Amino acid sequence: MFKTSNTGFILIVDDNPTNLSLLCEALNSEGFRFRVAVDGESAIAQAERNQPELILLDVQMPGIDGFETCRRLKANPVTQNIPIIFTTALADTESKTKGFSLGAVDYIPKPFAQEEVIARVRVHLQLKQLTESLEQQVSDRTKALQKAQVQLVQQEKLSTLGELIAGIGHEINNPINFISSNIPPLQEYITAVTELLLLYEQEYPNPTAKITNTIKNLDLNFVLEDMGKILNSLELGSERILNLSSSLRNFSRSDSDAKISADLHQGIDSTLMILQHRLNANSDRPRIEVIKSYGELPQVYCYLGQMNQVFMNILANAVDALDEAIMEGKISNLNPQIKIATEIDSEQLVIIRIADNGVGIPERLKKRLFEPLFTTKTVGKGTGLGLSIAYQIVVEKHKGVLEVNSQPGMGTEFIIKIPT
Repeated sequence: MFKTSNTGFILIVDDNPTNLSLLCEALNSEGFRFRVAVDGESAIAQAERNQPELILLDVQMPGIDGFETCRRLKANPVTQNIPIIFTTALADTESKTKGFSLGAVDYIPKPFAQEEVIARVRVHLQLKQLTESLEQQVSDRTKALQKAQVQLVQQEKLSTLGELIAGIGHEINNPINFISSNIPPLQEYITAVTELLLLYEQEYPNPTAKITNTIKNLDLNFVLEDMGKILNSLELGSERILNLSSSLRNFSRSDSDAKISADLHQGIDSTLMILQHRLNANSDRPRIEVIKSYGELPQVYCYLGQMNQVFMNILANAVDALDEAIMEGKISNLNPQIKIATEIDSEQLVIIRIADNGVGIPERLKKRLFEPLFTTKTVGKGTGLGLSIAYQIVVEKHKGVLEVNSQPGMGTEFIIKIPT
């Protein structure tokens, strides 16, 4: 026998004591829980406070009639999904059509036949539960499908990005190693030639006119001094490219199938090196200042390549947020900053905080940031996958926590917590 749940009930709405008595007796005989309202206004108030599983609604009542009561219930998001069965002596087609157009699911004609009341109530309660079960299954399947899609995108993105960056790093590494390895001997040769020229000048203080003119046209002293400066520039430039190559290879480490002990500070620094061009000043804003406050962290057992992707997604989002805020005029005279702080707490969780001083995120959007395909960016500027992928990596892959703190006008802070 079908019965309502322990907390569910049926709401009977009728101003006629005889009808109420008959309906109450019918429902009680089958063990259904019920409540009573004698007019439309009180029925609406009861349904809003505590939603029934089904409403038996009389059409002809004082005050607002059943049709108006039904219309208001269906217009209210709180009560719109409650099935409504009209109980009425109006059997004409026009009345029935009006009731169905307002959202009713059935009619029970008066005078009541107890067996018919019970049968219709049972059918519609079963239909309601089946509908709710189906909706839940659809919701669960949709979430599972979205999760699977995000994982596929993540795996493909990691694989493609890793191969691309590793290839670039390798191609950069070979020629720059050739350049950097030849700078020291070149420096020695230039030093030796300079010393030789100075020795010639000492031993032959009165050169021929042709040599004197050549020295004057060449501005030999300037050239000798400038060659040293050029060599220093080449040395600094090649060192920077070597660091970038190292950062690229570190960022793209292909370790998705196995955890390794890693220095997360190195991962953050590699990501910042790759994003360096986006941090620089442009025509719309000054340079984004990165303020690092690193604590003493142990080596962390993690999927380093994936953790680097988390840092990339969050840091790139911070840059996007600062760029968009300034370009759209939401903030002015801003000294754009990204602050990165790390520490280890009493529970041996590594804490990484990445914060920007942009306009912040409204509460209504903050709750959806980690949903797949949801983005706060303008059309064409975001896929809605970056933060959902980061959430999966931190929470599901590393059993950690990814949180966001933000208030409008106060910037945004992402907090990563992962076990060591």
